[in-house]
Amino acid sequence: MQDRMRFGIFLAPFHKPGINPTLALEQDLDLAEWLDRCDYDEIWFGEHHSAGSEISASPELMIATAACRTKRIKLGTGVVSVSYHNPLWVAERIVQLDHLTRGRVMLGVGPGSLPTDATMIGLSQKDTRGLLDDGLGVMMKLIRGTEPVTFKNDRWELTEARLHLRPYSNFDIATAAVASPTGPRLAGKHGVGMLSIGATTAAGFDALALHWDVIEEEAKHHGHKVDRSKWRLVGLCHIAETKEQARKDVEYGIEHWFNYFQEIAAFPQMSMPGQNAAEMIDFINDSGFGAIGTPEMCRAQIERLWKQSNGGFGAYLMLAHNWANFEATKRSYELIAREVFPHFQGQHHSTMEAAIRAQKMRPELAEIHAKAVETAQQNYAAEKESRTAETA
Repeated sequence: MQDRMRFGIFLAPFHKPGINPTLALEQDLDLAEWLDRCDYDEIWFGEHHSAGSEISASPELMIATAACRTKRIKLGTGVVSVSYHNPLWVAERIVQLDHLTRGRVMLGVGPGSLPTDATMIGLSQKDTRGLLDDGLGVMMKLIRGTEPVTFKNDRWELTEARLHLRPYSNFDIATAAVASPTGPRLAGKHGVGMLSIGATTAAGFDALALHWDVIEEEAKHHGHKVDRSKWRLVGLCHIAETKEQARKDVEYGIEHWFNYFQEIAAFPQMSMPGQNAAEMIDFINDSGFGAIGTPEMCRAQIERLWKQSNGGFGAYLMLAHNWANFEATKRSYELIAREVFPHFQGQHHSTMEAAIRAQKMRPELAEIHAKAVETAQQNYAAEKESRTAETA
């Protein structure tokens, strides 16, 4: 396993309809500050426009605000629904953010996941993947600055289009992948990374190795090299000091989250069984969909995904789900940073081995130390006796 796996979150975000949206968005930004403090590497902000739960309409606005409140964490669009936007303006916005964040921005793209978003602008789901293919092709030419772009399809027309700013950095670009081969195919076609959002769904978990096979095949065909460190897997975790506490924590909001995918979002890949909190928790743990429990369970889940990927990946992103209240959520992320990160970032073994070496050497060194103390005591006693004799 690599020395330093990156960790982060994929923040849709999910909020219960009817709560104060201003405070909900503010809480998302508070979470960004907390993750920055806890040494997380990445946050990806979503784009959604309907259905009442995923209330961030602009990942770019979230990034711009979060950048002012954080110091080092990278901030990505998770994801821009390219089929909804002129690709020239998407490229312009991300390059401007690249400058404003001094290179902390990342671009994640997808076709658009909620059919209720697309219908409002006259799009069918059958068209969104083709538009993503077109749009990403245009954006890659604009960002890489290879040539002016002239392009036309049924939705967009560009004539000699250029960016008037060059990127500040060589920022990461990634395509979203759930169940279809579109994400890995486009990642390979353009030599970019991939966000496996469905990494632990029934379809996604079994398809991890296949996803990478598709990337490599497409990359070879188009003359690119792909890097597993640019592959990010998105999964589900909530961690506490005990299994019992973790289960109690998620009773706060897990039923709403399940109901959203069971009854509201027309997104069948994320539909899951369960009629009450206990059944839902059992499904998450028993199916391998995620981990609700202890840090050890979280580590085991990541190790399982590593093996299933057949070669590894660069980052593990937790889907930010609001199963627990905010304090328990922050505690979960802190525990993962304290007790899970070191196992995947090269810090665990060095400190454990240092402790083992010290333990093995302790009897001999303790004996030497005890003799040194005894000798010091004897020398001091002799010194006192000599001093007393001189004054007598």
